[in-house]
Amino acid sequence: MSWFKNIFKKEEKETLDKGLEKSSQGFFEKMTKAVVGKSKVDDEVLDNLEEILIASDVGASTTIKIIERIEERVARDKYVNVSELDNILREEISGLLLENPHAGTGNIDTSKKPYVIMVVGVNGVGKTTTIGKLAHQFKSEGKKVVLGAADTFRAAAVEQLTIWSERVGVSIVKQDMGSDPASVAFDTVQSAQAQGADVVIIDTAGRLHNKINLMNELSKIKRVMQKVIPDAPHEILLVLDGSTGQNAFEQAKQFTAATEVNALAVTKLDGTAKGGVVIGISDQFQIPVKYIGVGEKMHDLQLFNGTEFVDSFFKKR
Repeated sequence: MSWFKNIFKKEEKETLDKGLEKSSQGFFEKMTKAVVGKSKVDDEVLDNLEEILIASDVGASTTIKIIERIEERVARDKYVNVSELDNILREEISGLLLENPHAGTGNIDTSKKPYVIMVVGVNGVGKTTTIGKLAHQFKSEGKKVVLGAADTFRAAAVEQLTIWSERVGVSIVKQDMGSDPASVAFDTVQSAQAQGADVVIIDTAGRLHNKINLMNELSKIKRVMQKVIPDAPHEILLVLDGSTGQNAFEQAKQFTAATEVNALAVTKLDGTAKGGVVIGISDQFQIPVKYIGVGEKMHDLQLFNGTEFVDSFFKKR
């Protein structure tokens, strides 16, 4: 069994390496230009590095933290060769990620049964696909999963979730279009409890046009679920599209203001050079990045590991 696990781990790491290839290549191409003709890390190199990090969607405040850490090292060591910059940068970003809250290695707290996950995020970020992939992962682990189609404002959302439930082979609770989302959530947790399910995943509408409405709706869904399971939801998972860069920061701001998000999933990192957004989001929001999407396949939604992420990001191709 450990042999099989090692093979799977190796495949997962290869997928992560490949998924971050564009981000990594773009970053190192800019880095090479930034240090050309330089032998030591000076103010000009640091200014260039600052621009590169911001252009890589790490975000301004996280970039400043990283630059300050490197400045301290340069001041302490008196002379830092540009050839050492990659390693120093890698160490400082790793350190930063390890200081931030981590989701841990386990998917869920198995002492909560059923474990209720409420998934939030704007339309188009890969919310339904993320739910489908999560359902597949939980089912593969032998867990009984129930999905709740509480995004009742879009027929497509309910249809997509139904397709995923059939594809994965898990049950789904849904109502007619335009039904009260809280009513769907209530039925879902009640049904899951009756079935002895291990995990409940509730989809919600992703509208940001009015934050007050969003806040009220999400609060109502939580309140209604708590009539069945007093501490539900155990996880509020915000799904962000990594390919949108700074837009993802804005969405994170809006949703963290509207509800108590306690886990993040950053999707679509494989199709873009904006992988740095994971570093910035993890640092700025102090909410664990729990999953990252690095491909189209069912198992390409990976549990986030900061050390492995940095290792893949800084891998020379």
